[in-house]
Amino acid sequence: MEIFDIVDINGVPTGETLERERAHREGVRHRTAHVWIVDRRGAEPMVLLQKRSLCKDSFPGLYDTSSAGHIPAGSEPLPSALRELEEELGIRAEPEDLAVAGTFRLEYRETFHGKLFWDNEVTFVYVYEKPVEIEKLAFQPGEVDAAEWFPFRLVYDECRRGSERFCPPVKGLETLRRYLEEQA
Repeated sequence: MEIFDIVDINGVPTGETLERERAHREGVRHRTAHVWIVDRRGAEPMVLLQKRSLCKDSFPGLYDTSSAGHIPAGSEPLPSALRELEEELGIRAEPEDLAVAGTFRLEYRETFHGKLFWDNEVTFVYVYEKPVEIEKLAFQPGEVDAAEWFPFRLVYDECRRGSERFCPPVKGLETLRRYLEEQA
């Protein structure tokens, strides 16, 4: 059973906790950590997206943020980001390998598998820019089915229009866009 910290609007824990199922049933604010894997060696930035497993409780079978997950109660964003990167893709990174890109708030309600999924998150965003070869990744069964490189601009534009194959949050893409522009 996953337990989350209930957080304020800035992502600071309030001292209260709750179970994952309740958080998503009632829309209680909690924290997540997202890692974008970026390759800027070519003419335009490329992002590695993971293809979500068909059994996921939200956005099954769609391409999503490189690595993302909830921050367990009592944990902090950076260790959670590192853990998710290793669990989902098999990438063992050090804290200095992740650059802080920012935070954003996200709230939405959608139905998946006939059940309401109400997400209310404060998301901490990181960027990983070391070389990554898809063939060497180890996908977490039940979480990730595949991964693929896409031009950042294509993903950003499609998500802003309501993509049928990508599901990264637009606010997350905007956070990454600002980071890429600042680091150019």
